Amino acid sequence: MEIHTHTKYSKDSMLNKWLYLLMLKFKRINVVGITDHNEIIGAFEYKKFLERFGILVIVGEEVFTNKGEIIGLFITKKVEPGLPVRQTMEEIKSQNGVVYIPHPYDEKRRKTVLSEQEISNNIDLIDIIEVHNGRNVKTYFSEKQLEIANRYPNAYQLVGSDAHTFIELGRNYNIIERFQNKDEFIKNLSNVTFVKNKCLLISHQITKCVRLFKLVGRGDFSEIYRIINKRIKREK
Repeated sequence: MEIHTHTKYSKDSMLNKWLYLLMLKFKRINVVGITDHNEIIGAFEYKKFLERFGILVIVGEEVFTNKGEIIGLFITKKVEPGLPVRQTMEEIKSQNGVVYIPHPYDEKRRKTVLSEQEISNNIDLIDIIEVHNGRNVKTYFSEKQLEIANRYPNAYQLVGSDAHTFIELGRNYNIIERFQNKDEFIKNLSNVTFVKNKCLLISHQITKCVRLFKLVGRGDFSEIYRIINKRIKREK
């Protein structure tokens, strides 16, 4: 099972359904969680397509709250971004969904990381904490993520792919007994084997280019200027 993946419906991915299918079949991944940024249209579209080829799809969303990102799995409708952390989790739960905390430690993506204080404050609503993210640029980020997760033994642990490109698919996944629904999924989380690999650094460069390409396509030059200006200031 490969969890926490993105499609062309995310702002920084152009992964289309045929490349997605090709890599999943090549890597023998038969269950995938699609968690686009602040969107679930792609998850439903890809679910309909991929399940024709025997790949089970978990519909999810990576939601940017007012204090970091949270993933909802097994959801049926979009969770609006920008809401408070607990309200976001409650919205996921109201859909009978699963609350999943991605990359609980990452020095390169600080704005997207949900702080441990927020994790601690809301642990009663959290089902899963990610213990390794496929886009960790430093090995010790995974070590820190595992340390955090181990402090909350009532939450299950999973490896998150965070694949945005086809070259990342099939590199970081979980070996889990086959399931058909959320209840079976939760039950089987008690016996999971992790397969982990280091980040393909080029994938970050690809997603930066994709994001820029999409901004140009939308004519959002003010955002392009903001990003370039921010980078210039950082390098001074």
